[in-house]
Amino acid sequence: MASRILVVDDEKGIRDLVQDALRLIGLEVTTAEDGLTALKYLRTQKWDLCIFDINLPGIDGYTLLEKLREQDSHTPVLMLSARGESVDVNRGLLLGADDYVRKPFGLEELVLRAKALLKRVTPENDAHYIIAGPITIDEDRYEVRFHGELIELSKTEYRLLIELATNAGRVLTKEYLLENVWGIDFHNNSTVVDTYISYLRKKLHKDGFEGIRTVRGIGFTLEVSR
Repeated sequence: MASRILVVDDEKGIRDLVQDALRLIGLEVTTAEDGLTALKYLRTQKWDLCIFDINLPGIDGYTLLEKLREQDSHTPVLMLSARGESVDVNRGLLLGADDYVRKPFGLEELVLRAKALLKRVTPENDAHYIIAGPITIDEDRYEVRFHGELIELSKTEYRLLIELATNAGRVLTKEYLLENVWGIDFHNNSTVVDTYISYLRKKLHKDGFEGIRTVRGIGFTLEVSR
């Protein structure tokens, strides 16, 4: 499967050039013309590499980088800027950027830097992630993070969250959860789901997020829209 790249730049000509160059080497490229659109992509999809221009309308590249790093410390970021001051370069690197290219740049240089970043993080990109709003689940490491903060879950809490996150937006009945998380019949124990849902809420309902909702008489859903 081709690596997925997000390119954010307010200049259409640059977006098109970068998109064409990266597609020629077999990468899947999505573009955004402003920081707000890019932020929506970052919150709903997983990327193998992000390329951010610094001077963006609304949300600038620095802020976009900060928002990404709040929930994702792995995805490499390549910054683009017409600014030549070393202080600007340093600021991006301190915020978590992995590399920097000054405009105007050669497409060959950009492609080589992008390929180097993708190669550097290949072990991370092989991991299996589930992203549901502020929640990121690393299935290979059995880790759950909320806006980047590691959350300790029991084995059962983890399995329950996996079901909710992989079916985010769908209502899951108690019968379904009992069968798929506990492997037991609904009539044997109908209260255990409620108990563990309350455990998850205590750990994940914070900073204004209250995504685990009860659908009375049916079951539960993880709502991640903002």
